[in-house]
Amino acid sequence: MARIKGVDIPDNKRIVISMTYIYGIGRSLSEKILADAKIDVNRRTKDLSNDELNLIREQLDKYTIEGDLRREVNMNIKTKMEINSYEGTRHKKGLPVRGQRTNRNARTRKGKGKTVANKKK
Repeated sequence: MARIKGVDIPDNKRIVISMTYIYGIGRSLSEKILADAKIDVNRRTKDLSNDELNLIREQLDKYTIEGDLRREVNMNIKTKMEINSYEGTRHKKGLPVRGQRTNRNARTRKGKGKTVANKKK
């Protein structure tokens, strides 16, 4: 397995897909990086030479990815929580932040559903 930025990327997949295993890199950024490094997007990771992997690593140094990006995102969330912005209070309460409904969904953030007894008529 090739190791880029501390992440093992799979050998048997195309390099454009393998790079998406790195936090902060999606398909479009992966394609852009490979175009800058002049590497074919259809090649498999196992077929790349060490020189080509080094070219990819050099291109990745231009972007904020992995640990630095995670740290930056967490700092932004903490800042919003400290200044008591609307988003920050939603983060504190564990509710959806981006305007989603909460009366019938959002279980992943609010926790397990609570059953409510039937109302008497």
